[in-house]
Amino acid sequence: MPEEPEVDTDKLRETVAEETEKHGERFLRFNALTTAILAAFAAVAALKAGATANEALVLKTEATRAQEEASDQWAYYQAKGIKATVLDAAAASYRAAGKTAPPELEAGKRRFEQDQAQSKQQAEAKEHERDERSAEADHLLHRHHGFADSVALFQVSIALGAVAALTRRRPIWFASLALGLAGIVLFGRQLV
Repeated sequence: MPEEPEVDTDKLRETVAEETEKHGERFLRFNALTTAILAAFAAVAALKAGATANEALVLKTEATRAQEEASDQWAYYQAKGIKATVLDAAAASYRAAGKTAPPELEAGKRRFEQDQAQSKQQAEAKEHERDERSAEADHLLHRHHGFADSVALFQVSIALGAVAALTRRRPIWFASLALGLAGIVLFGRQLV
């Protein structure tokens, strides 16, 4: 009859259970730590995405206002041009009748032409302002998309971290880390 084994299996089983528990807890601690760090990045990226979108909207609004002001100046330009043409036609009718046109007609025409030139400069300046604001807003919207994409990567990464914690599967955690790192890189590129 065989005797009991010389190795104490109860103690061995206890040691294996302790080591497994110790390594499992360590894995869960690292998983929780990386998930918390990724959640912090996600929160900052979400704030930056919102801020850049809001700033872009403000700039687009300013661009629209500048366009309206430019349109007003162009309308003023056309009105002054019409008034100058009317005075020129009135002077032409005097000349056609063989008479000298009153000097007020020529002076009025010159004044309307000067007003028209100023109006053109102001309209072009407003169009330039519109273009600058619009280009700046487009740049911010591009950055917004980068921040939003990084938030999406962080969210998927955090979800994978949760799945890894539930299943205690390291490959899933590594996938979570890889996506989180990609999110960090994309986030960092938007800050430059």
